[in-house]
Amino acid sequence: MAEHQDHADDHGQAFYVKIWAILLVLLILSILGPIVAPTAFGIAVVKAYLVAANFMHLNVEKKYISYLLATMLMLVLLFFAGTAPDVMEHKGQNWENVAAEKEIERALEAQGAADAHGEHGGTHDDAAH
Repeated sequence: MAEHQDHADDHGQAFYVKIWAILLVLLILSILGPIVAPTAFGIAVVKAYLVAANFMHLNVEKKYISYLLATMLMLVLLFFAGTAPDVMEHKGQNWENVAAEKEIERALEAQGAADAHGEHGGTHDDAAH
């Protein structure tokens, strides 16, 4: 009987080591980033799912835990959907981000002045002038 329990423990450890190895590979892909092609957000979702499903033991929890988790995720998405249009744009239905517009104008004027003086960010050869 003890041998059977030891075998079950070894199998359980092997499972967690396998999940850890998958997470490690996904971490490496995250670090390599655009070179490999998968998006970091997609990899993060897969990693979060693997951790939640295998290390948080959600599959053995009562059903209402899954419902609570789904509800919280929906609330986060609702919050994002409600705030993103205002945060990601310089103008909204009832407001205007004046500071951002002024900064853009200042940067464009500075760029125009630099272009007018022949400055282009590269090395400047004074002997040529």
